[in-house]
Amino acid sequence: MTPAIPDFTDSELKLTNQTLLERYGRMVALQAADAEVQLEPDSEDLTTCPVIYWEERGAHFVVFKLGASRFKAQFFYSDTTQYGTGKESFDNVGDCVITLLQVQADHEQQMQGIRSGMTRLDMKEDSGDGYTGPLVI
Repeated sequence: MTPAIPDFTDSELKLTNQTLLERYGRMVALQAADAEVQLEPDSEDLTTCPVIYWEERGAHFVVFKLGASRFKAQFFYSDTTQYGTGKESFDNVGDCVITLLQVQADHEQQMQGIRSGMTRLDMKEDSGDGYTGPLVI
């Protein structure tokens, strides 16, 4: 049997709160919960893991604590649109949250039609009527 995974520590929660304060300019309400996660890809066993959850700007965020110093995160807009960070796990909750926020911000810009590194000339819109003007955001 897998040993219980410890809850988020006060310092991990404080670091998460500080990171969110810097990102959004205000305190964001965190909710503690538990989730059943398949930790080993070769096993069908599920392990109960502590998570922290928050909602902001139309997105839902979840950080899973997979071990004493192992974290994974994802954000989603609905049950069918879930996104990860592209990294299997992190050994620091701060790096995990920062990466999650960066990936979500990049995704948010892509949804608005802005790609990282675009110049003003790149940001033109073809309306289909022959007019090619600047993209207004």
